[in-house]
Order: sequence, then C-alpha cells, then structure tokens
Amino acid sequence: MIGPNSIVILYLKEPREKVWGLLLSLDQAGVVVRGISLDSFDDWCHELAKGESQFLGLSEVFYPYTRVEKIQLDEEGGSSPSFSERFRKIVGKDVREFLGF
Repeated sequence: MIGPNSIVILYLKEPREKVWGLLLSLDQAGVVVRGISLDSFDDWCHELAKGESQFLGLSEVFYPYTRVEKIQLDEEGGSSPSFSERFRKIVGKDVREFLGF
C-alpha cells in the first residue's frame, strides 16, 4: 500500500517528469517527496558510490495534485530491478539505511 515512508516513483505532468524518492506525505492538496529526478538517479548513485562530493542530491519537494499523473511503488517489474535495488547494487547500501530508516 502506498503511504508515508514508501519508496515511490511519481509521474508528473506539465512538464512531464518522473521523480523517485521517499513519500513523506500524501493528502488532498498533493504529495511531498524527498527525492530526485529519474534523469539524475544513476549519476547520483555513482557519485555516492565513488564518495565524490555530491553535486546531485535529494530534495524535499511538494507537488500539487494538479501535476501528479500517478504514484507507483518502487517495485521490481518482471526482470527489471527496482530503483531501490539498483541503488543497493551501485552504492552498496540499502536505500532505507541511507535515508536513516
């Protein structure tokens, strides 16, 4: 079930964008996520793995429901690993551990 502390992918519109991260809150007005654009996800993971200073990072952002197309749990899909699993393979740490959970 999708709720606070779920790792999710947000599909946004106007402009179209996908965001991966930790769902902090979900209510009638919109959603708050601590996350990163999927376009930057792999670069961010590789920065963390190399221990380089982070140019990329997670941001806490509110998205009004007028922008949210759908919210999907970050789960494996057939033979495709979840983004959380990709994070673990690249960084060597569980994403929940990294986020302090």
